[in-house]
Amino acid sequence: MRKNGKFWATLLIFSLTGQIAWVVENMYFNVFIYKMFRASASEIALMVTASAIAATVTTVLMGALSDKLGKRKILMCLGYIAWGVSILSFALIRADVISAVFGAAVSAASVGITLVILMDCVMTFFGSSANDAAFNAWLTDSTDETNRGAAEGINSMMPLLSILVVFGGFLGFDLDKAESWTAIYLVIGAVVLAIGILGFFIVDEPKVKYPDTLGYFATIFYGFRPGVMRRHAALYFTLAAFVVFNISIQIFMPYLIIFYEKTLGISNYVLIFAPAIVMAALFTALYGKYIDRHGFFVSVAHPLILLMLGYVILWFFTSPYFAKLFPQALGADNVSFLIPVFIGSLLMLSGFLSGMAVFGAKIRNETPEAMAGRFQGLRIIAQVLIPGVVGPAIGAWVLRDAETIVNSDGTESFLPSNAIFIAALIAAAVLAVGLIIAKAVSKKHEKAV
Repeated sequence: MRKNGKFWATLLIFSLTGQIAWVVENMYFNVFIYKMFRASASEIALMVTASAIAATVTTVLMGALSDKLGKRKILMCLGYIAWGVSILSFALIRADVISAVFGAAVSAASVGITLVILMDCVMTFFGSSANDAAFNAWLTDSTDETNRGAAEGINSMMPLLSILVVFGGFLGFDLDKAESWTAIYLVIGAVVLAIGILGFFIVDEPKVKYPDTLGYFATIFYGFRPGVMRRHAALYFTLAAFVVFNISIQIFMPYLIIFYEKTLGISNYVLIFAPAIVMAALFTALYGKYIDRHGFFVSVAHPLILLMLGYVILWFFTSPYFAKLFPQALGADNVSFLIPVFIGSLLMLSGFLSGMAVFGAKIRNETPEAMAGRFQGLRIIAQVLIPGVVGPAIGAWVLRDAETIVNSDGTESFLPSNAIFIAALIAAAVLAVGLIIAKAVSKKHEKAV
């Protein structure tokens, strides 16, 4: 398929806007309940898990519905509009509002954490309907094997570009103040809502060659049938590998910003993270074309190496071992300390983004034609549900005895340690070994044939 400028513009707009909303949820809801309601590591893990379950169930149901209807555009546009409205509602989750509604006798912190977790699930329902189910099915239907690597390279770099946009936008806000969060939710919600309206004018509905003739419930469970799994073994192998890849990411990601800001004391962490994000995003965009020219096993090796190198550097240069060897190099304002943190972050982010592009392109290539919607649920199970449950739980277990600090109001907060990177490294190493074995078995099978 040759794609015109309108397609690429639609891809950029919907992918970037959707990822901005996901960044606020995945990276800043953790910060929000940590700063505003003093949430613990286990409460953060619970929120991530609940959201992962909501995303998976939603994508399975709504992806199947988009196949049944043979329509992606209407679900994309209406979904983004509802998504924006749900984000706007977070502006009301404030300690002063909670106290006014429930009374002083009720703990505003406990109620606030509960409300955030519940509304996170509601927001995830609309976001997953619009983005995970409809948008991703639209992208699969609108591309083929000649351009999926390039499209996925752009799509996969959007999570980190959106982080850059969010970081830049948040620079003017004091995240220790409730009114800053109110303004953030109002702005992000309004933007997502507006893009949903714009979509009615710019999204082209891809043609479905083979309309779905199954019943709705048969469509929902289609991808879980043993016979389907046997016929599309390469797809399910890729999904299984994708699970382990994302577990590695989710072990540290929910705690990453807190680690930079609180544990390392880098208050201007954006100045480190922003250039690393730009460079990682550019690398991923270029790497997308490499994916189109080479096989999966070749393309996935480089991201894994970058990811694991990033983990090792982030662990070593923030560890007591480094402190003993170079005590004079420590400190959030010391260039000798900040440079390796930047390099480790760059390698980690480059491996993360390019790895997402490789897996994303492979999954789309192995998805049966005209069945993109019903398989989005399986993709979310591999990308969000299992990693969203297992990864943060491993992270919380690793941080079970984490150091704590006393806040100005007398409450305590935990400090994530660099042990999360070692745990993430172990998961990535397991994946690497599994892929090496799978490649060897594949070559042996080809020779036998």
